[in-house]
Amino acid sequence: MSDIPFFCEQLRKGHSDDPWHGPALTDLLADLTAGEAAAHPVPGAHSVWEIVLHLISWQNEVRRRLGGKLPSLPEEGDWPEPADLSETAWRRDRERLAASLSELIEDLSGRPEEILDHPGGSLDRDPALGTGVTFRGMINGLVQHNAYHGGQIALLRKALRRPQ
Repeated sequence: MSDIPFFCEQLRKGHSDDPWHGPALTDLLADLTAGEAAAHPVPGAHSVWEIVLHLISWQNEVRRRLGGKLPSLPEEGDWPEPADLSETAWRRDRERLAASLSELIEDLSGRPEEILDHPGGSLDRDPALGTGVTFRGMINGLVQHNAYHGGQIALLRKALRRPQ
């Protein structure tokens, strides 16, 4: 398997398949209510909803970079906050998470393998911006980023649902 299909598979697995590291994001989010998703059960930690919006922002940013945009913080912001805390808005944002990943995978899968060895924009190393790496490093970093935040969501779920 070449690297582009491999990365697409890893992104998809972490989102909605059966990743090795634990439950997929869709499984972690499926039965959470809007109130649970917006809650802050761990002082100083982001809410599940904030993490979902953060994931959307960075998936969109990586897709924009693949399209030639210079690296910057995501247009949506690094840590957007939900404006509407309704069940409808929560369902919409889970759909946006799936759509942003689907769009990224579609874009990436249509690219030639050689793009992975090109610099992903700036050559200056800035881990917070994901710069100073090739597109291969950036996509690999996004797989890791999504798994990391999936783990945070799993812990927040436990904190939300622990017996009182």
